[in-house]
Amino acid sequence: MTPAGHEESKDYLNALIASFLGWTLDAFDFFVLVFAVPTIAEEFHVDLPEIAKTIAVTLAFRPVGAFIFGLLADRYGRRLPLMLDLVFYSVVEVLSGLAPDYKTFLILRALFGIGMGGEWGVGASLAMEKVPPKWRGVLSGILQEGYAVGYLLAACCYFFVFPKWGWRPMFFIGGLPALLALFVRFKVKESAVWERTRPPNWSGVGRAIVSQWKRFLYLSCLMMMMNFASHGTQDMYPTFLKLERGFSPRQVAVIVVIYNIGALVGGILFGLYSDRFGRRRGMATAFLLATVMIPFWAYAPNTPLLVLGAFLMQFMVQGAWGVIPAHITELSPDSVRGFLPGLAYQCGVLLASSVPYTVAVFSKSLNYSTAMALTSLTVFLLGIAVILLGPEKKGAPFGS
Repeated sequence: MTPAGHEESKDYLNALIASFLGWTLDAFDFFVLVFAVPTIAEEFHVDLPEIAKTIAVTLAFRPVGAFIFGLLADRYGRRLPLMLDLVFYSVVEVLSGLAPDYKTFLILRALFGIGMGGEWGVGASLAMEKVPPKWRGVLSGILQEGYAVGYLLAACCYFFVFPKWGWRPMFFIGGLPALLALFVRFKVKESAVWERTRPPNWSGVGRAIVSQWKRFLYLSCLMMMMNFASHGTQDMYPTFLKLERGFSPRQVAVIVVIYNIGALVGGILFGLYSDRFGRRRGMATAFLLATVMIPFWAYAPNTPLLVLGAFLMQFMVQGAWGVIPAHITELSPDSVRGFLPGLAYQCGVLLASSVPYTVAVFSKSLNYSTAMALTSLTVFLLGIAVILLGPEKKGAPFGS
């Protein structure tokens, strides 16, 4: 390999590492709340549907962050907005651990949603603009499964920290992503694609965004279905395991670790599959197989089958997700790649933000297993239709 080639490889690997870790720690900060829902509800003297609103509020405010940091990324480059966002959501996460009451906690989770919403679009555009096109799918899977790794780390934190010290120290640990900003500052170069195609002024950014409104609507619809699938199968699952199946906090943490290993492997393998057979085919196949997993995931009569069902469910759901960074950045023009994928992603989150609250409410009249199963079956079937009816630009050149 020539010195120039070595430098290029080092550059895209550093960008991938930064984006992966940013998304990992972002997800960690989100899922420590998911694990602590029953305990926080008890401490703040509110019921489970009420505390589930804090999850919904976090999801609902993510488009605000995508809008703000996405605009900054297309106007001023990918690096600076990414660093600012990492510091912002880290500080808010620490403050969440200091919240004295439910109202303060709810406000802080809304602010955290802004920070969480800003990271993905900027980080994904930075990484996908640098990696070789022929490897976008598998590297997309690695990048996206930072989310599964974050969930996995949150489960480990819940396993080791929560039984001894409670929920607040888990949020203090969530301040660590601020250190990642230093790595971005000193190890990650600006995107050469952005430097070649940067808009000359804010009006140029605005015109580019407006011209893509049809693409934005489709991507938002796609991401709504993707977020229905992920949040519908993840967010209330630890609560289901604890309250309906009677598992202890440590047992819940072990099961979550197992199914997030499935998510990690699934994301990478389906990303690789999409490099060979196409983005839409990979995602639709994953959702189709996920429908088969529903009985094991929700109704398994014994623990081994339940754990197997949970592992395979997240293998499929996060397998479909592993294709997303490559797929939607390829569908986005150079001039709005910092803004369009991130905002569409987070608008999809907003449209799906009622899932935790809805499952919690339905579980009162039905139960968690039935509420989750009916929601997931509907989402998977609709998701397959949305995926197959949409466009695809596998391997599209960036910056040309």
